Amino acid sequence: MTKVTKTSEATASEIMIVNDDPGVETRIAILENGRLEELYTERINSATGVGNIYKGRVTNVESSIQAAFIEYGGSQSGFLHVTDLHPKHFPGATTSERVGKKIAKHNRPPIQKCLKRGDEILVQVLKEGIGTKGPTLTGYLSIPGRLSVMMPYMDKVGVSRKIEDETERKAMRKVLDSINLPEGFGFILRTAGMGKNKLDIKRDIAYLIRLWKMIEKRIATVGAPCQLYNESDLLVRTIRDVLRPSIGAIVVDSTSAYDRIKTFLKIAAPRASRKVIHYRENAPIFHAFDIERQIEEVHSREVVLPSGGRLVIDQTEALVAIDVNSGKSRSAKNSESNALNTNLEAADEICRQLRLRDLGGIVINDLIDMGNASNRKKVEQKFQDNLERDRARTTVLPLSRFGLLEMTRQRIRPSVLDSHYKSCTHCEGLGLLKSIEEVAADATRQCGWFLQHDKVAKVELTCSPNVGTYLFSNKRNQFAAFEKNTNKRIVVRIIEGIATDRIVFYAYDERGSDIELDTLEKVTPPSIQNLMDLQASHVEPEELLEKTGRKRSRRRGGNKAPLAQATSISGNAN
Repeated sequence: MTKVTKTSEATASEIMIVNDDPGVETRIAILENGRLEELYTERINSATGVGNIYKGRVTNVESSIQAAFIEYGGSQSGFLHVTDLHPKHFPGATTSERVGKKIAKHNRPPIQKCLKRGDEILVQVLKEGIGTKGPTLTGYLSIPGRLSVMMPYMDKVGVSRKIEDETERKAMRKVLDSINLPEGFGFILRTAGMGKNKLDIKRDIAYLIRLWKMIEKRIATVGAPCQLYNESDLLVRTIRDVLRPSIGAIVVDSTSAYDRIKTFLKIAAPRASRKVIHYRENAPIFHAFDIERQIEEVHSREVVLPSGGRLVIDQTEALVAIDVNSGKSRSAKNSESNALNTNLEAADEICRQLRLRDLGGIVINDLIDMGNASNRKKVEQKFQDNLERDRARTTVLPLSRFGLLEMTRQRIRPSVLDSHYKSCTHCEGLGLLKSIEEVAADATRQCGWFLQHDKVAKVELTCSPNVGTYLFSNKRNQFAAFEKNTNKRIVVRIIEGIATDRIVFYAYDERGSDIELDTLEKVTPPSIQNLMDLQASHVEPEELLEKTGRKRSRRRGGNKAPLAQATSISGNAN
């Protein structure tokens, strides 16, 4: 949990840098003493749908997973779990719920008793869809303002959980209680509202109420599926949600972005509008502040730690694996101290990389082993402290016996890897290529198999120059044996530019006509009984010598002991 403290602008150590390419992309970086700490990017043609509100239609209810699939207007149906279904859809239930008192899953009726196919329902996008999975939806609507969050169909008020100080919480709740709030709405005061006066908060709430009335008009006049509310774009969203007293300046490189930020802040936070600076230099703004170089590090698999250690970050389908290596880190006098120092550095950097790369889901950190229990506690606490500034929800477990620190981080949007890269067309995302030797061995075996089919008279394979050279140098005799045994031909054709691990086969009949490889008959496994019968009828040379009593002739030097091999040891102890 984050403990919020007031920070004077005079001691501000952070700056916000906005790089806006109108109509193309917006990038926003938060620097702390010149170091990149937060990075937000959004391309116009792939803007996030998180926060958008829709009137959707139920297309399917799956009782086995207690979820419904909602057609809401996106390319994929949304996923709504019963735990995200608002109680107003419960049979015979009230239409509201208290803020912070969400009904537990075991107290909720089955989803099939709440929804049926064709029902209309208000939903909000909670998480972006990833891969073949559609977006996650929720029936708990929330519309954020600068100082507060409004939740329709909820009761009571609350204070952000990120504020731990009880004195501050009581003071903020007292301000909320003094405001005449409309019925049927719940409100949460955000951390940005801490220390604000009653008038500022009333103005923020009044803005949210006006916005909801516009949404209600659209609900009444437009059929499902349709969009009701469009969350602000990255520029306004970041200024609204991320701007804090510790940020001393907002430097913006485009005129349109500068004007929009100034206009928004004059309404939402008039004092903060003085922090906005229009960058007019010729040098690209992210280069001028050394941000581009730091972004390149975010795209790297390895991250170097200050003392010489390094992180290796691998993102998989199931989880994110982060390996901590000491590398050249030998600053401490003993291994335990060295492990502690490296792990503490790793804790700082891992939490930073999770933010910068938008990594979510399960994260497994393989730290350097430490024997001292107090040192392990220090590392665990270091993770907790660093995660306090993370806007995503996180859960951290204690270090395991194997030195693994398991954690989860809320996945809100696709990671940098998913949004900036696509799978390699050569390795299909594996990140590895077969060795030349393995490719050649596979090609040889495949040729031998194709030649066994009666319809095939010639096999032709195309390959890269490296593989072709290896085949001619090392597999020539094997190919010749195939040709001799089958009285068929093998042709190797080298093509420049083909991937090293790519082999293309062609088969021809006796007339030279193409044969579709897929039409070749499938393999039929040989009968084990036939193999055993064949084995019984076959007499080994050694057995023949024993039966005839003939002795092997000895050559000169035959009294030398043979090379010892495990397979030549018999069961006879004598």
